[in-house]
Amino acid sequence: QVQLVESGGGLVQAGGSLRLSCEVSGSIFTINYWGWYRQAPGKQREMVAVRVSGGASNYEDSVKDRFTIGRDNDKNTVWLKMNSLKPEERGDYYCNVGLRGVVGGTSSDYWGKGIKVTVSS
Repeated sequence: QVQLVESGGGLVQAGGSLRLSCEVSGSIFTINYWGWYRQAPGKQREMVAVRVSGGASNYEDSVKDRFTIGRDNDKNTVWLKMNSLKPEERGDYYCNVGLRGVVGGTSSDYWGKGIKVTVSS
């Protein structure tokens, strides 16, 4: 059973920073791709940042200069560093990963339960 556990969310004032983490466990795998998605109340889920192993990061235009996405293979963890947060960036943040077995093959897609980020003005 693959499990994704997100952490690092919470309440922050506008202009503050948070670092979201997503721990992946349960199988022998490599993380082939990963990303973070935000869903505000009454809104569609939207991409914040994504990355493919060996490729470049892709960010929502409004966060390109403030957010950083990464992976820590030793800890089976992906993360998102968010600086200078704005009130409109509040919402539930979801971790997404594509896992590939060590023998290769196609990746399997997994989602976390989401973690709340609240940005006060």
